[in-house]
Amino acid sequence: MPVQEKDKRPPILYSCYTHRNREGEQFVPEHVFGYQLSGTLDITMSGKTYSLTEGTFSFFRKNQLARFIKQPPPGGEFRSVSIFLDQDTLHEISAEQNLKTTPPYSGDGAFILKPNGLFKNYIDSLKPYIDGQSEFNPILTKIKVKEAIMVLLETNPALKDVLFDFSAPGKIDLEAYMNEHYKFNVDTSRFAYLTGRSLATFKRDFEKIFHTSPNKWLQQKRLNDAYYLIKEKGWRSSDVYTEVGFKDLSHFSFAFKKAYGVAPSHI
Repeated sequence: MPVQEKDKRPPILYSCYTHRNREGEQFVPEHVFGYQLSGTLDITMSGKTYSLTEGTFSFFRKNQLARFIKQPPPGGEFRSVSIFLDQDTLHEISAEQNLKTTPPYSGDGAFILKPNGLFKNYIDSLKPYIDGQSEFNPILTKIKVKEAIMVLLETNPALKDVLFDFSAPGKIDLEAYMNEHYKFNVDTSRFAYLTGRSLATFKRDFEKIFHTSPNKWLQQKRLNDAYYLIKEKGWRSSDVYTEVGFKDLSHFSFAFKKAYGVAPSHI
């Protein structure tokens, strides 16, 4: 899945498809309250993998990079619903209820939530829209997003410290973060933001640590992984390029041949 820009993504997203697995990566720009209607979703964030099966409620914190595998059940459909908890609505509730958090939240990035009656009733209220019997309108959507936030607070009060943390990501260990997340196909400005730096500071700190530019380091790191997977593990180039973080096969093949003097298909 490509990185989705906030203004192109509906606040309540229903996913449904059949026949095949889907794999990809995604930047999570907002907090997400989700429910797995059918099929399974394995999602990996910050080195932890969460397996969501039918009937699972979940919460994912904003500003994370994630890899996922979506799998329909045998002969059935993968179906899920995601409610994106936008910052404007959270700010409104924070002001109305005087809800704040200090210091900035630093705990887990995801939670598997215990089912309860309020969750079930909320998801049931979305069924006319999930089933295509009605269409969401902006006013109703805002109400339903606000309701989701209030339900989360009622059932899981500890989420207050996550939901109402409006601070930007704090400055973190750049070397460790890049070595863990370099395969994600996001631009340098996104990496800068997620490591708590301006773009200029990110580039300066990066060169002090790695003694090269971010773009050069990212490309070489990804090519090294690709070479290993092709030569030692027998992967095909058509499977490797997305795994290591390249946008398309032609760019990968060109960069690989330039680096190693031979096309990846000839290894």
